[in-house]
Amino acid sequence: MPIGGEPYIPEYITVHLGTPASNAPNVTVSFADYIKNVASSEIYPTWPEDAIRANVYAQTSFALNRIYNEWYRSMGYDFDITNSTAFDQSFVNGRDIFDNISRIVDDQFNSYVRRQGNIEPLFTAYCDGVQVSCAGLSQTGTVTLANRGLSPFQILQYYYGNDIGIVENAPVRIPAPSYPGRPLSVGDSGNEVQGMQARLNRISRSYPAIPRIDPVNGVFNQQTQDAVRKFQQIFGLTPDGIVGNATWNRINYIYVSVKRLAELTSEGLAQSEILQQYPGVIRPGDRNSAVMSIQYYLSILARFYNEIPPVEMDGIFGSATESAVRAFQRLYGLPEDGIVGRQTWQALDRAYTDVIDSVGLLEGGVVPYPGEVLARGSRGENVRQLQEFLSYISSSTGSIPNVAVDGVFGPATENSVRTFQRIFGLAETGVVGAATWNAIASEYAALRQGETRVTGQAPGADIGIG
Repeated sequence: MPIGGEPYIPEYITVHLGTPASNAPNVTVSFADYIKNVASSEIYPTWPEDAIRANVYAQTSFALNRIYNEWYRSMGYDFDITNSTAFDQSFVNGRDIFDNISRIVDDQFNSYVRRQGNIEPLFTAYCDGVQVSCAGLSQTGTVTLANRGLSPFQILQYYYGNDIGIVENAPVRIPAPSYPGRPLSVGDSGNEVQGMQARLNRISRSYPAIPRIDPVNGVFNQQTQDAVRKFQQIFGLTPDGIVGNATWNRINYIYVSVKRLAELTSEGLAQSEILQQYPGVIRPGDRNSAVMSIQYYLSILARFYNEIPPVEMDGIFGSATESAVRAFQRLYGLPEDGIVGRQTWQALDRAYTDVIDSVGLLEGGVVPYPGEVLARGSRGENVRQLQEFLSYISSSTGSIPNVAVDGVFGPATENSVRTFQRIFGLAETGVVGAATWNAIASEYAALRQGETRVTGQAPGADIGIG
């Protein structure tokens, strides 16, 4: 459940049976069983059901907040939460579970509380209300409110405010750390880089010595390296400008701290702060570059899966594209709604990447899009391949500026890309996504085969981000 992504319910949670720094064992249990244990340890099964439900919502959200923010893992611990009530929730390993509490948890363990307009599970602070009082929910107080006739949601509003909401039926997934599994450095690009840039920019508001990164585009360039180095200097890390596991975790920890995401008074994480390449929900009737990218992915997948009908790359989400989306969703076990939300978008991206990893040239000699957004600051073999395309197109037609084939996406490469996009009716962004790559690669392949396209006739109208 990476910070900045959409929350989900983890299949399991690892609990440290002691205070955070104690030499105590960890246990890993299913998330539902964990909540059942906490509820059975903290409240009474004889309480009114509405009071029990309100407490389960709070207990669930508290635990999800710890996991979502990687609160302990960002400090280097190998667990998600402790069973110390001085820090977290009561968990008694191996205890018996009350039947009615088990039933209630089964009914709502995949629902949680959040502030309206925010995406992260609310840090639903609470205390027993007898021995300890706090600014959040009073567990014994929920009994009084339930006896007055308040519903579970009204009880939560009483303690956390009227601007909360309940997210119901959140997806259940295998938990995965946000760290991409490899160090990030100059030349890298993608969602992980983009999220890291956004977090550093927020941290820089509290630590102005850290230079801001502009734009936040998912490309690890010199500006990003400078910000990383200054962050490392301030927080006592090796200032190498590389985001390894230690730097990644420290960035997450400081980000959560400055935004108070692990506090009841959280600044909140808005939907607009999920800075990933996913452009938002795409649905029938839309006309933009995101539709073009979807059509490109589907057109490639259709060559390998008979279940997916081929689509034309025109940037228009019409009935043919909807049918192909539904076929893909059916094939991959996704909700078959014909709409490309985050889950379908990410599944498309993964499926496409799996395919191109196993194939060479496509029909007509076209090199498939490598699955990496390329922009100024990118480096590597994919950039070199792009430059080879651009250089050949330039020498064959003279229509775009020539570029050096050096594997570095600098100003000259950006200028050549922009010129190509302008001539071929694509959005002039200088950024190479699926649609722009396909247009450039197709033009290169056609020229190599002696079938030069008519200027302006791109294989589809790229209407947005390239």
